[in-house]
Amino acid sequence: QVQLVESGGGLVQAGGSLRLSCVASGRTFDTNGMGWFRQAPGKERELVARINWRAGRTYYVDSVKGRFTISRDSAKSTVYLQMSSLTPEDTAVYYCAATRLVLGGLSETDFHSWGQGTQVTVSS
Repeated sequence: QVQLVESGGGLVQAGGSLRLSCVASGRTFDTNGMGWFRQAPGKERELVARINWRAGRTYYVDSVKGRFTISRDSAKSTVYLQMSSLTPEDTAVYYCAATRLVLGGLSETDFHSWGQGTQVTVSS
């Protein structure tokens, strides 16, 4: 099992920026990708961004392209989500998750370990 701990959430005004961090520990040797999901009140959890550990290949949902950047620091076993130009529609609990899949892995069921989540609130 992989343990994931997120940090960096908070309250920010529209147009502002935040950087989320997710530190992985435990059985990380078979983790090939990491993703950031979010869940807003009354909505289903959705994949926001995903990154492949080795190649660094990324995926973004259309709504965050050009505003969010996912990156990883393998030496620190840490994945980041840099969020800019935030809008109230980005308000949600953000979760990081780990997958064994090298490619693909865009569904919740493709991820085997989850963090506890960090709240991001964007005020208008």
